[in-house]
Amino acid sequence: MKTVLIIEDEAQTRNIFLKCLEFEGFRAVGASDGSTGVAMAQRHNPDLVVCDIMMPDMDGYSVLSTLRKVRQTALIPLIFLTAKVTMADLRRGMELGADDYLTKPCTVEQFLAAINSRLQRQAELHELYSQEALPESPPGAHPEPPHPIFPSDPKLASVFHFIEAHYHQPISLNDVAQQAGYSPAYLTNLVQSHTGRTIKQWIIERRMAQAKILLAKTTQSVRQIAEASGYSDAGYFTRQFRQFQGVSPQTWRQQSVAETTN
Repeated sequence: MKTVLIIEDEAQTRNIFLKCLEFEGFRAVGASDGSTGVAMAQRHNPDLVVCDIMMPDMDGYSVLSTLRKVRQTALIPLIFLTAKVTMADLRRGMELGADDYLTKPCTVEQFLAAINSRLQRQAELHELYSQEALPESPPGAHPEPPHPIFPSDPKLASVFHFIEAHYHQPISLNDVAQQAGYSPAYLTNLVQSHTGRTIKQWIIERRMAQAKILLAKTTQSVRQIAEASGYSDAGYFTRQFRQFQGVSPQTWRQQSVAETTN
């Protein structure tokens, strides 16, 4: 049975939502203000939170920001309830990691449709990326590093899977966030809190690992290796390689060959 937490200061609206959720087979819990809602989210660990934005003690943005900062509640999907939503409101909510908006007044059908849609999306993501191991590389792919580059973290499996499959292409934080189903700001905080690194740093880490393999095991030129590792500009690749390895790609290759032959 899925648990849904309703944080709404209007008692009548809150009770209507709670009753229709219970009628549909959900376990429904309610909070009349933001502070209580945060405490109940930590206590009940709901599958979804529906939260009003305008509340007297702690508004919805503060609730969402608080939930996202705590590992226990960071991944709980949240749908905002609001009497009106401007583009600025929408952008602010998405930057904080909101998953959807419902405009009040809304029908019971719209309310339930939004909840079921978000829970279904969450289930699909969980099913797709719950396995810790990344899939094997397709035939013809570049040789993989001898040791895993990415940490084993089920919550970030979709992120690392996408980077692994596309590191040789011009990908960005927004690309990874869209594929993983998170806002860029939320994904940045999630990856930083779990690994101590940013998405950009992980992309570079994977590209550098590939470059070292190709430098050590092939006779490809630096330009060819740059392109195979995700860099269209060989000069930029060389500068970044020197920044991370302390020497140029040519020098690193010479040292690697010397160590192998000694």
